[in-house]
Amino acid sequence: MENLFDIILKNRTILSRVLESTPKEKLVKIPAGFNNNIWWNIAHVVVTQQLLVYKMSNLPMKVDTSFVAKFKKGTTPDGTVTDAEIETIKSFLLPTVTWLKEDYKKGLFKEFNEYTTSANVTLRNVKDAIAFNVFHEGLHLGAIIALKKALI
Repeated sequence: MENLFDIILKNRTILSRVLESTPKEKLVKIPAGFNNNIWWNIAHVVVTQQLLVYKMSNLPMKVDTSFVAKFKKGTTPDGTVTDAEIETIKSFLLPTVTWLKEDYKKGLFKEFNEYTTSANVTLRNVKDAIAFNVFHEGLHLGAIIALKKALI
């Protein structure tokens, strides 16, 4: 499990750098041929980890439900972002990984609601959810790299 937490942290560190180095107008721009933007992908990664691991384990999520409503699976970006929203997501990028690792070590994840993802992967326990989260975050990092190239 330690390696999975490390992989997530490395991915989040890259996302944090992207968030800090990309001008706001590029964060929200949706290039031709795409249906989302860099900002949506970064916020979506934070929200999805919380849904997959905490909500599916019947534990309180660390992110506000307003972010969940705006960035969960099936949502689309509205083309806007406030400085406060950027700061909030930035403040969650790395700590949510640390909290997950700590909560896992404390044994807080006792329950899990089985869930089949849109990739047709059935998650039966929190270990499955954490492993799938690594895959999911990698997909969105790839999307962000493609978006950045399209914005040049």
